[in-house]
Amino acid sequence: MAVRPGQRLLIPVAGQAPAKTAEVVNAPGTASPTPRPPSAAEPLPNEKTIPAATKVAAPNAPDLGKTRTAASGSGKFRMPANGAIARTYKKGTNEGIDISAAPGSAVTAAGSGTVAAITRDVDNVPIIVVRHDGNLMTVYAGLDNVAVNKGDKVSTGTTLGRARNQGIVHFEVRDGFESVDPEKYLN
Repeated sequence: MAVRPGQRLLIPVAGQAPAKTAEVVNAPGTASPTPRPPSAAEPLPNEKTIPAATKVAAPNAPDLGKTRTAASGSGKFRMPANGAIARTYKKGTNEGIDISAAPGSAVTAAGSGTVAAITRDVDNVPIIVVRHDGNLMTVYAGLDNVAVNKGDKVSTGTTLGRARNQGIVHFEVRDGFESVDPEKYLN
């Protein structure tokens, strides 16, 4: 005797009476009956469908400026990328903020200063450090197409590179080597 895919097996449990069932149990070696499809019992509902090729109205684009925090507006730096803050600063866990940015969009200097370093992380993604007045540094990660070199003077809004395809730009503000909450410095 062979077991076929889709065949139902009933295994009796010792000391238990067989269950009363209205199901038809087939003799070994015979096929299970084909069930009656639900559509055979009653007709399908009369639905009005729209062809997939029909154009739909584009939804309104969100105003990402409205997602800024109350701390915004009085700081020394501006947002380095257009987008909402996707992950906030938390000392020891996230040493900066993560900004959702459209892939390929410009990532700009948050303030004027000098490009102090351009390094790469373990995934070979560029990290740009800009030194500003007052012992402050800003750090930018999640970029491609770096447009500056070490030692370049940059002003607020100078393009540093482009957001990577992942759509997240990491931005840090450091007082010396100590990370601080970037939102407190943003305007």
